[in-house]
Amino acid sequence: MSTVLLHAEAGADAAEVRWVAPHTPLPATGTVVHAPAELARLLADGTLTEVRVLPGCVATRAPAAGDWRRIGAEVRRAVAAALAQPSGWELLPFASGADDAVLADAARDLLAGEVGDYARSHGGSIELVEVADGVVAVRLRGRCHGCPASTLTLRHHLERRLRERCTGLVAVVER
Repeated sequence: MSTVLLHAEAGADAAEVRWVAPHTPLPATGTVVHAPAELARLLADGTLTEVRVLPGCVATRAPAAGDWRRIGAEVRRAVAAALAQPSGWELLPFASGADDAVLADAARDLLAGEVGDYARSHGGSIELVEVADGVVAVRLRGRCHGCPASTLTLRHHLERRLRERCTGLVAVVER
């Protein structure tokens, strides 16, 4: 089993910790129904109340905020071991409203990172306009605007990577 490097970040509130694995492919986004080995045990025994895969991280929720000092190291090991077994995950996709928020976060992440870097390397940029009902709308700027290869950039760089991260993506459109 390969080593998965993680770092913890604060979650949406004190009961949530997000485990970021920058160099590890994550399962598609959604609420975890079944996870490999120890992570499944932590869900089953109530140590964790919820595990969700979000763009770029695995969000874990404890019953109470103060539990993290006691369970943090164990949860870290369980998440790392589970990420090393990508075929052992079963996810329930997010509902459409939650999908839009997850899609927007994933799109912002990609446009600030690798996809945006690609566009900038060609003298252009891609701006997120809105996300609604699973449709990600973007605006092309600079040399990307009107470029014959912009459709390829949107489909093969942005849309493909968004689909890898988010099950709720319907389409990427240019506005």
